[in-house]
Amino acid sequence: MRPASARVLVVQHEDKAPPGLLLPWLERAGLTCEVLPAHEGYALPATLTEHVALVVLGGSMSATDDREHRWLLPTRALITSVVAGGMPFLGICLGHQLATVALGGEVAAHPQGRTRGLLPWSPTPAGRTDPLTHVLDERDELLHWNGDVATVLPRSAEVLARAPDGTVQAVRLGARAWGVQFHPEVDADIVLGWTEGQQPEAEVAALHELRSRQDELHPAWERLLRRFGELASAPAALPA
Repeated sequence: MRPASARVLVVQHEDKAPPGLLLPWLERAGLTCEVLPAHEGYALPATLTEHVALVVLGGSMSATDDREHRWLLPTRALITSVVAGGMPFLGICLGHQLATVALGGEVAAHPQGRTRGLLPWSPTPAGRTDPLTHVLDERDELLHWNGDVATVLPRSAEVLARAPDGTVQAVRLGARAWGVQFHPEVDADIVLGWTEGQQPEAEVAALHELRSRQDELHPAWERLLRRFGELASAPAALPA
């Protein structure tokens, strides 16, 4: 039985990338979330002692922009501690990239340019049976909004899905740790704040499609986040 006060620590990097639908969906899985806005100067813990899991959200900065964003280094250190300790972790977009770097991999600008829009879930055989990602169906579509991608994965990582261009879409980073390049936590109002005019046609098209289809898309995204909540509250170790 999960403790009544089970909480997830959610690290946020900027105002325009809030936890969004992550909060109600994890609450439906029986967990509560404590959001730590690291960009506002709040100190990150060295490890988790009062939380059952860690979620690290996306952001517009790169995973190694430590000089301009000084909380990224302690965020990577916290991720390392959580994954090494076998505690549940989910990295979303930048969070996935931070975990990749923290655990020994590499991240770089996407050689084909920025990705904006809905892409199909394209699992590997491992992704079809993984404790987290098996809840997604190959007909599901996921919102990608990123400029960087994981180019070298940590040695122990297992690819769970690849986007149509071959880049990593989802990865298992440890016994109870995952990274996803897409954004299962957003709605069109959040994504509106990400439009920068650098790729106006792609941005407008992606935003329009998300706004018109989000009622259709959200059930699959909710299944994924609620499944993470279930795994986060499970006391037993997961299968390798």
